Amino acid sequence: MKNRPGIFNDVIGPIMRGPSSSHTAASWRAAKICIDILNEPLKKAIIDFDKDGAWAPNYREQGTTIGIEGGLLGLEMSDDQIKNTEQVAKEKGISIFYEINSYQTNHVNTFRLVLEGTHGKKTQVTAVSIGGGSFEIQEIDGFKVSINGGYYELLLIGIPKDILLQDIALLFSENKSISESFNDKKRLINIKSSKEISKDVIDKLKHTISFDELIIIKPVLPIVSGNESDLPFTSIQSLIEFAEKENLDLGAIGLLYEKNQSGLNDDEVINKMKNIVEIIEGGIKTGLEGTNYKDRILPQQSHLIDKAQKKKKILENSIVNKIIANVSAIMESKSAMEVVVANPTAGSCGVVGGVLRAVADDINASNNELIQAYFATGIIGVYFAMGPGFSAEEHGCQVECGASAGMAAAGIVQLFGGSAKQGIDAASMAIQNMIGLICDPIADRVEAPCLGKNVSAAVNALSSATMACAGYNALIPLNEVIETVSSVSKQMPTCVKCTGKGGLAITKTACAIKEKLSLKTSME
Repeated sequence: MKNRPGIFNDVIGPIMRGPSSSHTAASWRAAKICIDILNEPLKKAIIDFDKDGAWAPNYREQGTTIGIEGGLLGLEMSDDQIKNTEQVAKEKGISIFYEINSYQTNHVNTFRLVLEGTHGKKTQVTAVSIGGGSFEIQEIDGFKVSINGGYYELLLIGIPKDILLQDIALLFSENKSISESFNDKKRLINIKSSKEISKDVIDKLKHTISFDELIIIKPVLPIVSGNESDLPFTSIQSLIEFAEKENLDLGAIGLLYEKNQSGLNDDEVINKMKNIVEIIEGGIKTGLEGTNYKDRILPQQSHLIDKAQKKKKILENSIVNKIIANVSAIMESKSAMEVVVANPTAGSCGVVGGVLRAVADDINASNNELIQAYFATGIIGVYFAMGPGFSAEEHGCQVECGASAGMAAAGIVQLFGGSAKQGIDAASMAIQNMIGLICDPIADRVEAPCLGKNVSAAVNALSSATMACAGYNALIPLNEVIETVSSVSKQMPTCVKCTGKGGLAITKTACAIKEKLSLKTSME
């Protein structure tokens, strides 16, 4: 079966801290796996970035160091200690260094980790962040691999070349794939499994086959891969046809998709979504109550909407007011290093949660109806993930705020009681309005103009959902809109793709803000 993105693994998630899911969440996941690969306690780490890559100019400002260090130190995202990784590393006697070098890469978000263990082992791992917290480890000590954190994995290094892959596969009844790779001297066998590899199997392996080293890697994604089942639809058009035939709305389609993707039952999938929504709405509450963080540009502003409304300085009782306040609150929680959900990215995390909460309040929707709306957003995100994905370094903000606007529009249609076709049309219209959106965060902090773009995307989602439910014609099918996002990104210069080298990021004021923040950091 062809690999499919999952709603929980690739769209609504990860649960994280930090300004950027690409920088913080993906690097945390990759680093966590690197500790499994090292296979002994960490003593020293050197992380380097290619000088021509997207991360070289902004890896500190966008939270890459927090993600990598948190993963290497074994800290969970929910642990407040992750805000102070340098201190934790010092207490544990672990040295972590960063360098900018020049090396060949195949992705702008490439990073290398050279790790040394307390018993003298050294290993070098190359990984890439591919957007929204997704990542791939591509090389281990010269061996080509493909590890994305979804499987239980077993690495066997130094197996004689005369032992056949099929003979090794016979020992693993639960394996989903087995592959091999060679460096100049040795052979690596990689077994992927949807279940934890038992001690009995490992013992049998040790007594059957000779090898130099055995490494066990545990999954870091919320849903273990390899339990997928076939779906009654594949394309967006066949999804619409199936929904109409079975009289299913888009929320039901999203739930069905994730049930077949994860291998979990309805209750398990719904409960996972409820947990995620609680965290998202916790971000709204935290933001509205007030947040502080030394290394950010904007102060708390989300409370200003209510104040202005009470003083009759703005429209009274407008849903737009609620949207702005909710979106701002989530973004402020993110910028204060509080726990948030990348939805589908950290840079666009305010859109879906902010507008769905506002609409649900406005129409008195139940919690169950809200959960179904999130499944509707998820299925739109799945098809976006199959297309360009969510990496602003590759495609600009059209795959962050643009994708979230389409997702949110579908969710609002679900809350309105609209059909699956209307939800997909709303997503199409919303994304059409965001094609070509650049990514130009000021001072490399994902705050401005990101906040305004999140708010605009949320209001865009509401207007698109309203038009779709009223019967407006989306004209361009969603699949063609998503294809257009990919084609337009190829025409966009690199300087406007989250590099800090174009757009508002290079204005006189933005440069002054960045210099001021850099000076403040160096003095602390």
